[in-house]
Amino acid sequence: IGSFLPMMIVMDPPRHDQLRALVSRAFTPRRVAGLQGAITQMAAELFERLDEGSGSADFVTDFAAILPAAVIADLLGIPATDRDQFRLWSSQLVQVDVNHGQTTDARTAATSSYAYFTDFLADRRQTPREDMMSALANATVDGIRLTDEEVLGFCALLLVAGYETTTNLLGNSAVVLAQHRQTRRRLAADRTLLGPAVEELLRYDSPAQGLSRTLTRDVTLHDTTMRQGEKVLLLFGSANRDERAFPDPDVFDIERTSEHQVAFGRGIHFCLGAALARMEARIALDALLDKVPDWEVDLESARRLRSGPIRGYTSLPITWTTPV
Repeated sequence: IGSFLPMMIVMDPPRHDQLRALVSRAFTPRRVAGLQGAITQMAAELFERLDEGSGSADFVTDFAAILPAAVIADLLGIPATDRDQFRLWSSQLVQVDVNHGQTTDARTAATSSYAYFTDFLADRRQTPREDMMSALANATVDGIRLTDEEVLGFCALLLVAGYETTTNLLGNSAVVLAQHRQTRRRLAADRTLLGPAVEELLRYDSPAQGLSRTLTRDVTLHDTTMRQGEKVLLLFGSANRDERAFPDPDVFDIERTSEHQVAFGRGIHFCLGAALARMEARIALDALLDKVPDWEVDLESARRLRSGPIRGYTSLPITWTTPV
């Protein structure tokens, strides 16, 4: 869908700066903070639904895929009845056939979501409401209203950047913490450590592994010259394990100062939703530690997401011994 819709993530200034300034109004610290109560309630309710008798669940399909989708859907104003479809499209859009690029499901999801958001946008232009889609539909940049394609491009970007990456941050975190029991017990005993833990989780197992860029000028880095016009793959996941920036980079350590991690990118394209994603992760892990303080993951039965830039799971079975 990103191949035929304009998205800020692949734009240059000045248009990038104009659109970002407008869209950033939806992610002000005040607005993000205002979502905390609703997200906390949603996280608690999702864990309440887990079957006490079985002592098992699929962490992705039963929790990690639901919470971020509900948050983004609420921001956009998508009806609750459409959230399941919303989640399905998002998951399909990032899946890749290693031999042929996008999967058939991804192409179908692109077409279907484009049609859905086209109708949704028309409705919000006609009958605005108190949601982000209405704000985007009627916003102007330098007195000029956004085109339908620009609004739809942002919706498509939110499907992947706003939902899919947070889902995979949560799934990856469940695996890492299952593998580091001592750290998990520390977090269960002291929730003030959740903030640093989320930063280290972002560094240690980045949900977005990289993005490509086309060089606008020659650049020489580390004795390697890259020429104008060449495409370069920026690997955030590799940068977050760079021994020049992080001592013992392959060690998971929540005592580490991880302010240099680049899971959210850097510069003018730094993730607009970073504060929201961090808050969702803290709330989700807090709820998980409350309800299931001791869990195991079944990586043999888990299913990896087939995607170029996104690292995570489509299915992650977990079991626990402490009753929910």
